[in-house]
Amino acid sequence: MLRIENIHKSYPMGKSKLHALKGVSLTVNDGEFMSIMGSSGSGKSTLLNILGLLDSFDQGLYYLDNLVIQNLTETRAAFYRNKYFGFVFQSFNLISFKNAMENIALPLYYQGVSRKKRNAIALEYLERMGLREWANHLPSELSGGQKQRVAIARALVTQPKVILADEPTGALDSQTSLEVMELLKEVNREGITVIIVTHEHDISQMTNRIVRLRDGMIIEDIAVEKKDTICLT
Repeated sequence: MLRIENIHKSYPMGKSKLHALKGVSLTVNDGEFMSIMGSSGSGKSTLLNILGLLDSFDQGLYYLDNLVIQNLTETRAAFYRNKYFGFVFQSFNLISFKNAMENIALPLYYQGVSRKKRNAIALEYLERMGLREWANHLPSELSGGQKQRVAIARALVTQPKVILADEPTGALDSQTSLEVMELLKEVNREGITVIIVTHEHDISQMTNRIVRLRDGMIIEDIAVEKKDTICLT
């Protein structure tokens, strides 16, 4: 599904550059449930953003569903994002003046779905998240766990092939974090590829594969179920 080869990414830092990714190569197969780990500044969020076409790269190759991704216009990048990806963020990124149903329905608005149909679909996803009775509540009236469930529903509403989650449990307590991870595992069991960026060891252990980054390079790739470890440095 996703394959990158020798990806480099730098950001300007005054008169110098920050080399965020240094020749990263990675293959993510259909239906995987994997985590990307690393300390702050390791490049894990940069990698996730490149995979999700939220950021460009300086050098290397990216294949998305056997399509070569290179020098995309923002319009084209948006087309592929809408076709392939759903996004979940630590800060939820819900629109404060829209209720739960409207937040979930928003991606369908951009796809040209009628108001009646998109609201009906949004209610179905709220039901799935156990939040049907919260449909008309604003984000300010929801708990952290409820906000993240709404955010996951919004990510799922366009039926993406891949969910990209950047620290999805970072703002949640331990019990709520487990509930969110169980929900993501359920999503994965339905065949959707799930990639999670996290710095939490217990969260990464709930995935089937762990990729560790340090200083912009992959240093370890672990198949959790098989307990095999591939040390790359």
